[in-house]
Amino acid sequence: MSDWKTKRFWKEASVSSEDGGFGVRLDGRPLRTPAKAVLLVPSRGMAAAIAAEWDAQEKRITPESMPVTRGANAAIDKVANQRREVADMLAAYGDSDLLCYRAEAPQSLVDRQAATWNPLLDWAETALGARLQTRTGVIHAPQAPEALKALSDHTHRLTNFELAGFHDLVALSGSLILGFAVFRNQGAVSEIWKKSQLDEQWQAERWGRDEEAGVLAEKKRQAFVNAALFVTLLSA
Repeated sequence: MSDWKTKRFWKEASVSSEDGGFGVRLDGRPLRTPAKAVLLVPSRGMAAAIAAEWDAQEKRITPESMPVTRGANAAIDKVANQRREVADMLAAYGDSDLLCYRAEAPQSLVDRQAATWNPLLDWAETALGARLQTRTGVIHAPQAPEALKALSDHTHRLTNFELAGFHDLVALSGSLILGFAVFRNQGAVSEIWKKSQLDEQWQAERWGRDEEAGVLAEKKRQAFVNAALFVTLLSA
């Protein structure tokens, strides 16, 4: 993103059909990624969203306001060049998934974690063929190799663009299972995000949340929503 021009230099952004996908043109010229590759995406809906982001820029380009563009850039410039490494890194979250590490006390938190997270682990066993076991405390305890292999296989089947969106879903939530839950439409995105914030919410209910933590939490929530939108646009 640091290579982008800082001032708006085009009048109109439009969608174009290209060999291999859909592109975006700025005054008829193909939009390129920071690495100078022509930006091609899998769906017209995603290209239209990117064009809308560019049309919405005013005098200066604000990359932070262009999440779909940034996701496409990541898929083309980063994931495509290190696909296996990205998939391996994401699959590794299964061995330390947020949903598996439980509190020993107080009982109210123990019960809330079980009621909120156990159904997702049950779903993962059925939908993904991976039964992850819960642990108490924070010390790492490896999961069964067959469960990790199943999760790795599912992760490696994702396309470059899917991996780009999946990366943010998993990294922000700390959970491979929650990332797949978004992909498989297992509830509203806002509710899935809340499940990842269970511990933080429990603490806030008892001790309050300071303003700085609240601002950071909202930025993470919005980034998670943006990643989910990016995934949805792949079939739009």
